[in-house]
Amino acid sequence: MIALRGPSTPYDLKRAVGHSVGYFWNFPHAQLYSEPDRLADLGLLALSVEDSGRRRKTYSLTDRGRAALRAWLASPTDEHFQMRDIAELKLFFNEVGDPDSVPSLAAEQIKQHEERIAVYEGMVERFGDDPASRPRMITLELGLEMEHAALRFWTALAEGDLDRLRRARKGTTTGTSSSTTAE
Repeated sequence: MIALRGPSTPYDLKRAVGHSVGYFWNFPHAQLYSEPDRLADLGLLALSVEDSGRRRKTYSLTDRGRAALRAWLASPTDEHFQMRDIAELKLFFNEVGDPDSVPSLAAEQIKQHEERIAVYEGMVERFGDDPASRPRMITLELGLEMEHAALRFWTALAEGDLDRLRRARKGTTTGTSSSTTAE
């Protein structure tokens, strides 16, 4: 985040994360206060502390830190994405609870995914034409796709029509493999 924002205090990082990477990468805010010190100890960040007042710590990226970040970004990722979704966890264990709670869970998830889609679409509207924002818009497109997929699932569950999703996947998979074969 410091590479994108420039010199930042932990509070600056907390605010920036809340409006950006925090939409898809969840971590404790305490980490934003402890991790910069660790990275500074490794020489990846430079630390400056105010001489008086609150004695805020401001961190900036060192050349060594920028090189390490670029190396990490360039390295392949062989890990499948991680999803920690409380609603999915509740759905997994639904047979232990009251089966009547599943429709209300689905209704709440539909509402939440619709709201998140609206937030993301608002971001596309505000920043989509800004050339400086273009690299980050790719991540936003992935977020929109994931939100729409979740919305399709919860809507089908609420309507008692998961078979519709299965048919749609088979149609998409079949259509994709046929066009690949035809090429």
